[in-house]
Amino acid sequence: MTLWNRLPDLPFLVILMGLSAVAMLLPAGHALALGQLSVARAFFYSAIILLILTAMIGIATANNRPRNPLQSHLVAVIAAYLVLPVLLAVPLHQSLPGVRFSDAWFEMLSCFTTTGATLFETPGALLPPLHFWRAMVGWLGGFFILLAAAAVLAPMGLGGVELQGGMAAGPAGGNRLAEPSQRIMRLSAQIFPIYGGLTLILWIGLLLAGDSALVALAHAMGTLSTSGISPLAGLQGTASAVTGEVLIMVFLCFAVTRSLWPDSHKANRPLHILRDPELRLALGLVAAVTCVLAVRDFILLAATDELQTLQSVLSPIWGNAFTALSFLTTTGFQSAHWPNLAPSGVVLLGLAMIGGGIATTAGGMKLLRIYALLRHGERELERIVHPHSIGGHGLVARRLRREGAHIAWIFFMLFGLSIALVTAALTLTNLGFQEALVLAIACLTTTGQLANVVGDAPIGYADLTGLVKAVLGLAMILGRLEILVVFALFAPNGWGR
Repeated sequence: MTLWNRLPDLPFLVILMGLSAVAMLLPAGHALALGQLSVARAFFYSAIILLILTAMIGIATANNRPRNPLQSHLVAVIAAYLVLPVLLAVPLHQSLPGVRFSDAWFEMLSCFTTTGATLFETPGALLPPLHFWRAMVGWLGGFFILLAAAAVLAPMGLGGVELQGGMAAGPAGGNRLAEPSQRIMRLSAQIFPIYGGLTLILWIGLLLAGDSALVALAHAMGTLSTSGISPLAGLQGTASAVTGEVLIMVFLCFAVTRSLWPDSHKANRPLHILRDPELRLALGLVAAVTCVLAVRDFILLAATDELQTLQSVLSPIWGNAFTALSFLTTTGFQSAHWPNLAPSGVVLLGLAMIGGGIATTAGGMKLLRIYALLRHGERELERIVHPHSIGGHGLVARRLRREGAHIAWIFFMLFGLSIALVTAALTLTNLGFQEALVLAIACLTTTGQLANVVGDAPIGYADLTGLVKAVLGLAMILGRLEILVVFALFAPNGWGR
């Protein structure tokens, strides 16, 4: 029996540990090629130690057979966000002797959850291999959530998929698949070539547009994973300019709807992509925000006589459209042409809370949940005018308006409660209410860049205390997994025989 055939017999978390060790060899080779031997040794030794540890744990647990395989994989998904950032932080900490391990853990957790909140905001604060490592961890975190959503959460009616079928979230549906390990292997072979191929295409496009190899690769990885990780201070000053932003905007559409990914519940897939409710809602939101901000910017800029040419008129419009889509998908890239006039940050805060598509790399409440609530509200208004009317558009649409809207409203309330609890916890650490609220939403929506655009002054993550970072770390995990997943883990039906 080959090693590949033996992989499904290993615990899912052990496989993830082994893949993390293999990933460490890439920045080790990058550092070696640049002649940075101390960084290369840190990553190489960390990879070897982790491989040995993984092999030992794999041998000890290879023959374990859980009673409920799908439930076991759900536990492994949650455990991955608790264990892997600690392991991924080891080479980063060894490469930066002056950085505390807790800070390295926070950086890796932020990358792996695709939050993008960084302690190293100054360009040039890190060596190129470390920037490569940050971008790679964020990219792998994006692939991990795509795989987990399709192979683990979707069969259990979690992650937003429950809206399409109108079923309650929870692990009771886990019996529908007897071998989730085989499903994970199959979906990995389907999703990874597309995920990696799209990243490669965008990387080549950004290279041709003028970006350097590292900047283009980091921005390509940050776009597909919606982490927004960049070795620079965002997109400002990039050589690709507007061409690069256009390319990034095109690929951000993969964070808007799951219909563009494999195994995206073909029974519920619309006949035409333009009929996809998530895509249509996203386009409507971006268009509305762009128009409102364009009018505001025109009034403010016209008073200062800055609108002298056609370019000065169109640049703010493009900047608003790109930045709106970027924060709606919780990527957090800011256009170089974004005017950044108050109160734009509050608008971006609301877009990040809405979030992108279900079962994508985006965070937030997700577009389909908002769409279900809107359709339910529309139907209730119709019933006020015509009490005996019958709603149409098929069985799926009726389920979305009724059971789907009910589940979406429950999630909406839990999401609001999470914001309140995290904000309250942060205020107990002597943070101001505004700062606490912004940081809570930034981490729960996995949009760490909100701290730089909301409020009177940017909030530096490096200036926060260790206790605040610990609270924000837990908020990142909760925001990435969604609170319904955590509740499903402790549901009584999940542990029964």
